[in-house]
Amino acid sequence: MTTDALLTRREGAVLVLVNNNPAARNALSAEFYTAATQALADAEADPTIGAVVLTGAGNFFCAGGNLNQLITRRAMAPADRRERLELLHGFVRRLRDSSKPVIAAVEGGAAGAGLSVALACDLLVSSREAFFSATYIKVGLTPDGGLTSFLAEFVSRQLLTELCLTGERVTAERLHALGAVNRLVDAGQAEAAAIALGAQLAEGPARASARIKALCRGAHARSLDEQLELEAASMVESQGDDEAQEGIGAFLGKRKADFAALRRR
Repeated sequence: MTTDALLTRREGAVLVLVNNNPAARNALSAEFYTAATQALADAEADPTIGAVVLTGAGNFFCAGGNLNQLITRRAMAPADRRERLELLHGFVRRLRDSSKPVIAAVEGGAAGAGLSVALACDLLVSSREAFFSATYIKVGLTPDGGLTSFLAEFVSRQLLTELCLTGERVTAERLHALGAVNRLVDAGQAEAAAIALGAQLAEGPARASARIKALCRGAHARSLDEQLELEAASMVESQGDDEAQEGIGAFLGKRKADFAALRRR
């Protein structure tokens, strides 16, 4: 699928989604939400896709919401504003619920809802020069897209409050130190590094990867007993899966596991 707002291409088993609005630093739009949500749904049903990379055109990840559009929301009824907002939130939920690993490749910066989208991905690769900012406060708005939830996973309440109340820029280096950025790379290399990481993950067992993603996504919010129950259920299911038979057999046979063959069945 390729539209004006979303460009897509395949890099082997990796699907690359490009937010294509470089003239506005890839400000988000209803067309992008609709196309990207559908692209992720299509990827879910395609066994040849093992991972997804999300990035922005023109060496900038995403500047957040389009202020020229947001300023018109004042004249809309609250229910209509909520309906428009659900396009973003539906996209974030699709990112969360995808069984395929989704990797954000950030160049330039991620601001406002662009930061929400970057943090909604499972993994984040960033150039060292990129910045991140919860800019809502600067235009009299409040966070959306799950931003406060995602930030709260790795920063204190005090730092979360500071980031949201000031809207100040945070460097990629600092987010890496805080644990939100998985890989730091030189400028212009984020997409290539994210695709390489995606290709590595795509070689793994798809169903086990999906179970691991589900376990990790909510681990911070669950009690130990709750997590033990989920881990037990996942392990029992995995032990009966063909993927475990292939993986264990390959290890014992001193050969490389061929999980891709299982996906082709």
